[in-house]
Amino acid sequence: MKLSALRYLVAFADEGSISRAAELCKVSQPTMSVALQNLETDLGAELIERSRGQISLTELGREVVQQARRALEEAQRVEMVAHAHKDPVSGVFRIGVIHTIAPYLLPSLIASLAQGAPAMKLYIEESMTALLTDYLKYGTIDAAIIALPFDVPGIDTTPLYDEAFRVVVPNGHPWAKRKKIARREIRGEEVLVLKAGNCFREQVLDACPEISHADGPGHQGHSVGTIRCMVSSGYGISVLPAGALIGPYKSDMVRAIPFEKPEPVRRVALAWRRGFARPEAIQAIVDAVHGIKNPAFIAVLPLEGANSPVSPPTIQ
Repeated sequence: MKLSALRYLVAFADEGSISRAAELCKVSQPTMSVALQNLETDLGAELIERSRGQISLTELGREVVQQARRALEEAQRVEMVAHAHKDPVSGVFRIGVIHTIAPYLLPSLIASLAQGAPAMKLYIEESMTALLTDYLKYGTIDAAIIALPFDVPGIDTTPLYDEAFRVVVPNGHPWAKRKKIARREIRGEEVLVLKAGNCFREQVLDACPEISHADGPGHQGHSVGTIRCMVSSGYGISVLPAGALIGPYKSDMVRAIPFEKPEPVRRVALAWRRGFARPEAIQAIVDAVHGIKNPAFIAVLPLEGANSPVSPPTIQ
């Protein structure tokens, strides 16, 4: 009996679909199907009911899944304890980052981590919050950099920084020379937003309910970079994170204008499984982020009751 087969079984139980479970575990559907059949052979029992157009766990399968979850957790602890005994801040650390943060944080984070924990190498998974949540639960990644709120059972978080929202307009727009924009002024403008399912889109709409936007594809983009380019072409205006508008991402073709206070912000945090065996590695990531000097990242204090000690922020 292989641990990988147990992992596939748990993924199938959560997803209810071989194809979705295979995608989550990053294997082909045939590979997962064969592994599950071999697991049934090893156990001498039917775990999955297969009928035309339907596939589901048997009663025994559901019981096995419960035990499989415990076995996978303990197996991961064995591996992590072994690594931690050698050097908890060396070797590979698997980190997930959401799309709207990754391009603007990772270059600085990698450089900062090289100074504070040079023996720790990042394996990076860039994805959406929902997928990173699953990757955390299944142990595919060790931690994730996400935007709050992020309330997931068994997952701890600590804030890293706040990032303000900016109104982005093309040069020549009537607002291009403005110093501040009130949220209410957004009403009636052609505002470009990210596609549905992106957490930053929801944060923008929550922070600026005055935004009127069409549901057609012409008013939506797949990435912050795409929307920034659409604004520069004069297609509309947008609301984007400050970090995506400075340094190498600054464009002479657009103007980034602050909101009037209190300006909307998003809180960026680090999330990890409760009881993770390498708390020193978590601390190293937090320290590395806090060591970044970026005016778009506003320092925040750790959350009360955080289960992992974190250093005071020094982001400038």
